[in-house]
Amino acid sequence: MNSSTLHARTRAAEVAAQLAKVPAVTLAFWLIKIAATTLGETGGDAVTMSWLGETTARANGLGYLIGTGIFAGVFAAAVWAQIRAARFHPALYWFAIIASTTVGTTLADYVTRSLGIGYAGGSSLLLAMVLGVLWWWKRRLGTVSVGSVGNPTAEGFYWLTIMCSQTLGTALGDWVADTAGLGYLGAMLIFGGLLAVVAGLYFRTKVSHTVLFWAAFILTRPLGAVVGDFLDKPLAKGGLELSRISASAALLAFIVAAILLFPQRAAAKAH
Repeated sequence: MNSSTLHARTRAAEVAAQLAKVPAVTLAFWLIKIAATTLGETGGDAVTMSWLGETTARANGLGYLIGTGIFAGVFAAAVWAQIRAARFHPALYWFAIIASTTVGTTLADYVTRSLGIGYAGGSSLLLAMVLGVLWWWKRRLGTVSVGSVGNPTAEGFYWLTIMCSQTLGTALGDWVADTAGLGYLGAMLIFGGLLAVVAGLYFRTKVSHTVLFWAAFILTRPLGAVVGDFLDKPLAKGGLELSRISASAALLAFIVAAILLFPQRAAAKAH
């Protein structure tokens, strides 16, 4: 190995050491995140409601539990691969995000419907879990910034927070659209408006960007959930009644195209 090759490898290692294993937060990040959460809703529903029959005459409540088991296994494998990776890989990261949002969909449906807790109870419980994990993460490592996600401990907290927030978002979206009676379009306006408020605070105030990131991250999930429901729910319920499989395939194609067209870079590590 010549000196120039050794220098290049050393420099590459130094650069990698300064980067987190999650993407930088850009407009493309949020567009892909919303598409991924929408895919989680349509994809999760395709398995539990269509394939496992939870919206048919043979529904018994177990479909949500079985679907959760399937997607939980996929999510666990994705997170394991993500933590094992030496650096940030866009495809691997977004695969883990999609897995988290599908298991979040089926788990929220199981908790709120099969267990009978309801959307309000489920949302309250899951919000407490999200805040609890963030508090634990902050207490343990001193920060919950995405720039700190570069070691297995921080990654564990990061993905646990994401898992809880994705589940919360499904229950919260259903609560606003169904229980509150705002419908899918009304819920989209509510969550879209709240995201606009968060963006305004980000650009015009000195509110902690870390706090605003997690607020936006949580809010994109119920937005994606109600968009997904709007796409695949029956016309009588205010949806477009599109095929869940076709909608999921279209969303997946959009995500892949976005990853290819808008190169993802790793976030800089917090110091």
